Parts: sequence; structure tokens; C-alpha cells
Amino acid sequence: MKNKSLVSIDDLSTDEILKILDLAEEFEHDPVRKLLEGKVIATLFFEPSTRTRLSFESAVNRLGGKIVGFADASYSSVSKGETLKDTILTVNNYCDLIVMRHPIEGSARYASEIASVPVINAGDGANQHPTQTMLDLFSIRKTQGTLDNLNIFMVGDLKYGRTVHSLVMAMSRWNTTFNFIAPEELKMPDEFKLYLENLGLKYYEHNDFTEIISKADIIYMTRVQKERFSDPMEYEKVKNVYVLKNSMLKDTKQNMRVLHPLPRVNEIHIDVDNNPKAYYFEQALNGVYTRQAILCSLLGIKQP
Repeated sequence: MKNKSLVSIDDLSTDEILKILDLAEEFEHDPVRKLLEGKVIATLFFEPSTRTRLSFESAVNRLGGKIVGFADASYSSVSKGETLKDTILTVNNYCDLIVMRHPIEGSARYASEIASVPVINAGDGANQHPTQTMLDLFSIRKTQGTLDNLNIFMVGDLKYGRTVHSLVMAMSRWNTTFNFIAPEELKMPDEFKLYLENLGLKYYEHNDFTEIISKADIIYMTRVQKERFSDPMEYEKVKNVYVLKNSMLKDTKQNMRVLHPLPRVNEIHIDVDNNPKAYYFEQALNGVYTRQAILCSLLGIKQP
């Protein structure tokens, strides 16, 4: 995988995904190693980020690497009118790998085509977020003991949610049953449903999930993203349409876990936090180990 970019989850074969998950498991047991000593990682965040940016930085620091870049594009030459092309071609001179988040769909693919170093897509608009998907897969496998024959509920913003788009593509490699729970305005785009149909995988669409929640192995909650709405009234209409409360988990499966890419707003009530089935903060921690594995894999660094 050396010098390969990670823009979409489809850039990885199933075998490569499983190898990265196995490597992430090793980092979970021993995360501090000097494997990136002498390497410089550039983090270019044109959009705000907490977990993705900090977990990448934590991953690099624990592996002995150095970080350059920016967390706010207003502090870069972009504020002076510099193009994305010029930014990438410049930064690519200073580092061994670029991690980039950008609001425009397709920006990460464009960056990977002009850069001479690997590019990791840390989210491009409503398109893809492959490293989030990898930590989601790690979390699912860790809590369920398998990635096969699972019933996954995806709840909330399925139209603009890049994390659910990537996760659908990834989990379609196994025999997964999908339940899509969203208001009419935020339904899963047809292209993803058609993709599942062509693979012969089952999916169901619902307006509510309280009556069927007992069937779930994973409940993947998502935030309704205000920043994706051009009409504030449309956002107000759907922002609190689903709220998961502790009482709703009473009759769920023992193995069921609640995931969320975070940040949350109101879609998971705080009374869920102390339930052993709540896994979203552990999920965020898994991002460090998974991103350590991704960085080492793309840079071709072998474990001693």
C-alpha cells in the first residue's frame, strides 16, 4: 500500500481493510512506538474538526512523527486567494503525507491526483470520510466479534452524512442488513440504495424505529448538519426529529451498541451516556489506533 492515497473507502480492497483493522488492534495494545520518526505529516483542515484532527495528531505524536499544517484556513494563504492546487503543490514539498478536510466534494480526489505524496481524505463535503469508516469498522468488529450478518440501523441525516455513505459502501462487502431511518428530506440517496440492490443486499426505510429497535446490532446515530442546509427553516423542521433516550434501549439486544461519529447535538440524550450499550466515546478513541494503522500502511512502514 506504500504511497497509495485514501480518498474513498473503495480505494481499499477488503483484504487491505482487514489488514488495517488487524494492525489497529496491535496499536490498541501498544500505541506508543517510534515508527514515524523522521516523517512529517501535513494536516490541512479547511473545515472545523475536533475528533478527526486531534486523533490524527495524537496518532502521529504517539508514533514519533512531526505535524505541520493548519486547523483554520483563514490562517493560511487561502485567505489571500490561493487556489487549492497551489496550496497542495506547495505543502506537498514539506511533508511525507497530507491529511486534508475540505468542504467541496471531490476536492480530496483532486488533491491526490496532483500531489506527489499520499493524501488522506479527512472528509470532503457530503461525499466521503474513509478514516471515520475504518474506525467505525474497527468499533463494530470489536463489539460484535464479526463484520458479517449484522443488522445496522442508520438514523438521522442520511442525505448529507458522509460517514453513513462511506459506511454503507464498506459494510456492503459483508452480508449486512441495513435499516435507514430518516425524514423524507434527509433520506439515503438513491445511488446508495441502487448499489445495495445490485449486490442483492437487503435494506429497509422507515420514518421511525421505536417499534423495531430490538432487531438492531448497531444503532448508528447521526447529527442533522446545520451547515449543509441553505434554508434555515428546513433545518429547524428536521433538527430534532430523532432523539435516542435511555428508556428506548430497554429491550434491545445484549450485544447492541450505539455509535455516533460525533459531535452530537440533541440526537442522543445524555441519559444514554452511562448505559453500557453506549459506545460513541470509545469509538472516538478507536480513531487513534485506526489512524495509526492507516498512516503506517500508506507510508509502507513495517512493524518491527
